[in-house]
Amino acid sequence: MQTHALVAVVSLLALLVYFYMSLRVGRARSRYKIAAPAVTGDPNFERDYRIQMNTLEWLPLFLVSLWLFAIYWNSDLIASLIGLVWIVGRILYMTGYARAAKDRELGFMIQALAAGVLLFGALGRAIWIALRLGI
Repeated sequence: MQTHALVAVVSLLALLVYFYMSLRVGRARSRYKIAAPAVTGDPNFERDYRIQMNTLEWLPLFLVSLWLFAIYWNSDLIASLIGLVWIVGRILYMTGYARAAKDRELGFMIQALAAGVLLFGALGRAIWIALRLGI
């Protein structure tokens, strides 16, 4: 029986990265004097805010695809390794974007590729299984 413990750990690591990004936004609000609910002002704050929000936008696609990939391919290890690549991409995105908006591209491409592999891998396998079962 597959426990998917590695996928659970990777999911939680992704959420910890997101939690850290959220804390960065709170710290940036204080540092740059941007009172909630404002989301514009200092460009440094705006980059931290976009880092957090863009990650939030990608999390559902990543997490659902990660779990479905692990389930349909019955491979906790492969799904987890691809999930770690996604996390590394998000960290590179964060560090690059924090420096300058143009520096976010490498991290974005890495995480988008990892998410695409998980998404299309899960979709393709689910369709394959459905067809084999005659559904």
